[in-house]
Amino acid sequence: MTSRPLPNPKCLRQVPPQFSWIDHRLVRDGYFEQCSCDALALYLFLLTVADARGLSYYSQPSLMKQLKFGTVHFMQARTELIESRLIAYRHPLYQVLALGTGSAQKPDLIVGREPKSTSCPVAIKEILQQLSVARSSHD
Repeated sequence: MTSRPLPNPKCLRQVPPQFSWIDHRLVRDGYFEQCSCDALALYLFLLTVADARGLSYYSQPSLMKQLKFGTVHFMQARTELIESRLIAYRHPLYQVLALGTGSAQKPDLIVGREPKSTSCPVAIKEILQQLSVARSSHD
């Protein structure tokens, strides 16, 4: 590979001593194509703050404040990441997961929930109950 001149050599990026990286398979394996910008913002934040085991201890209110998300946007973003097998969540921990081999795919099981068919509509009552439970447990 040919070395090219840097536009700003005084600000050459260095690998930081703390633990963090972004895997190029996110693009190659189609994760970026399937996730919303909100989900990817949450994922980037979790990647940045996770420890060597992929764990983040940020609470939902803290994450929502950092990302400027309302409850509904946050819950949607978190659900997308869980369904894409990018993270696991079990209150109060988030775990950034190892990327699989091959394209992004839906999981058979979302941590803490029974498998649901994606072809069945979800009742608004169920969604509101989930939001209410999540809000009361994080307030």
